[in-house]
Amino acid sequence: MDVSPDRARRMRWFATGLLAGMAVLYFAARQFQHLHPAMGYVLAFAEAGMVGGMADWFAVTALFRHPLGLPIPHTAIIPENKDRIADTMAVFLRENFLTPQVVARRMAGMNLAAAAGSWLAAPDAERGPRLRAGAAELLAEVLESLDPERLGNQVRGGLVRQLNKLEIAPLLGQLVETAIADRRHLPVIDSLVRWAGLTIEDNEEMVRELISKRANAVLRWTGLDEKLGSSVLDGLYKLLAEVIVDPDHPLRAKIEEGLAKLAHDLRYDPEMRERVERLKDEVLANPAVAAWWQGVWERFRTGMLKRLREPGGALGGQFTDALAELGAHLRDDPGLQAQINRFARRSLVGVSSRYGDQIVRLVSETVKRWDAKTVTGRIEGAVGRDLQFIRINGTLVGGLVGVVIHAVDTLL
Repeated sequence: MDVSPDRARRMRWFATGLLAGMAVLYFAARQFQHLHPAMGYVLAFAEAGMVGGMADWFAVTALFRHPLGLPIPHTAIIPENKDRIADTMAVFLRENFLTPQVVARRMAGMNLAAAAGSWLAAPDAERGPRLRAGAAELLAEVLESLDPERLGNQVRGGLVRQLNKLEIAPLLGQLVETAIADRRHLPVIDSLVRWAGLTIEDNEEMVRELISKRANAVLRWTGLDEKLGSSVLDGLYKLLAEVIVDPDHPLRAKIEEGLAKLAHDLRYDPEMRERVERLKDEVLANPAVAAWWQGVWERFRTGMLKRLREPGGALGGQFTDALAELGAHLRDDPGLQAQINRFARRSLVGVSSRYGDQIVRLVSETVKRWDAKTVTGRIEGAVGRDLQFIRINGTLVGGLVGVVIHAVDTLL
């Protein structure tokens, strides 16, 4: 973690001030050494501390730059060896973090699915609105950024391609057979019969006129054509009413027989299947269908945008609820956790195997592209405060060592 430049600078000034203090103490103790035998210990402490502080100042400074600007050999180590450091970092990263074995071993003890599930399922008054707003805004921006007409055509094109691959005649035949077997066709027959009755009722005049035109001149002259038309209409109404009332009416059996034959032909008659496929292709290629789809798509897109941008809209809430439900499943289902963790482990192992070299090469090339000043500044900013502690410790430890040496020399 980077250290604040001000804190690192304060530590550097403190270490330098301590070294300067040792120098002042040294000259003062040297001046008053004759006043008391203890001044010898003070002098030894200051002298050794000054030497230790100077040595550590040289060592720390030599890591990043030439001390006092002098091109002393083996100084400015980091700037001079920037490329080698980059390669070493890349090799270290590759061998210790991005090998498939290391990734698999580290992932083996991690339950990512359970952690993600707990986070998604945990009730959080703040996270819910954030997830809702973020997801809604993301989807809205995606919908707005794409060309509506082009996107609609692409969606329609995808649907058309899938429908062209699909032979719908056998599916329709199986659907009709299943409906007949489950007796779900009976309401359809009732609806068709009622529709036929209403259609005839709405077109009675046309039926009477048609019968009158078909009748000969004698019937028209005697007025029997009108009676004949009324009889035909009454007979049709009576027949339809009987079909509706009687579930075992012969006409129903005929209709069911026709439906059964239609289902069989749709599944097994090549000619019927070819006609259905040809009709399907004609419908899909009709410009009117394309125009209808574009209108449907635009209404869908506009409605989605409106619902996504609506504050506190139901769509965002549904998305948040879906995430919470997913999180609960992930948290409570060990089998699902095992599958997702296995998938995550295999995916990361695959990434490290396929792209590990590219990742470490990116790290190496990025560091190499930095100029020496940038590298020095980043590393010094990260560890500079601790390096100043080395200077402080060197000054104090050196002083203590000086006291010990002086004491041994005095006692012996």
